[in-house]
Amino acid sequence: MKTARLEAFSDGVIAILITIMVLELKAPDGADWPALRHTLFTLLLYVLSFVYLGIYWSNHHHMFHAAKHVSGSVLWANLHLMFWLSLVPFMTTWMGERHFAALPTALYGVVLLAAAIAYTILQMRIIAIEGAESPLAKAVGKDVKGKISIALYLAGIFLAFVHPLIADAIYATVAMIWLVPDRRIESQLVRTT
Repeated sequence: MKTARLEAFSDGVIAILITIMVLELKAPDGADWPALRHTLFTLLLYVLSFVYLGIYWSNHHHMFHAAKHVSGSVLWANLHLMFWLSLVPFMTTWMGERHFAALPTALYGVVLLAAAIAYTILQMRIIAIEGAESPLAKAVGKDVKGKISIALYLAGIFLAFVHPLIADAIYATVAMIWLVPDRRIESQLVRTT
């Protein structure tokens, strides 16, 4: 089957998740700088979570632009990814309300790690259908960025219990690694056309 319905569904899910996150933001209690300072961490966390959802949306788009067909296993792998992404608004709110306490910060990392693993599974399912010579398979190669990201998430989860801001810095670093859409896929698509 073609990819259009899966892409439309995923686009809708991610749009709803971003909407839920922004609706969870609370306005400062006052109208001065100190009141805003109390919400600063929550705003920064919202930005980080928004960037993560944007990264997944962008790279998901690129990945399915390279795919020609999907199967039942791809549909389920995609739902698996959407499940973990659907927890981002909850974790963002909890972490923000608890001012980056260790457990919420670690579990935020668990959700990011699980989403990264789910994305990798989805990628592998598409490559299994498209073949080892497909543009996606060639673009992904050994997926060094993916493996580095998973290692950093694991470090962040454990370091959240040492100091949550260390974990937050690690999560922000992974986002910076992925902020630019994956050019590997774009370059492979140009070569095949």
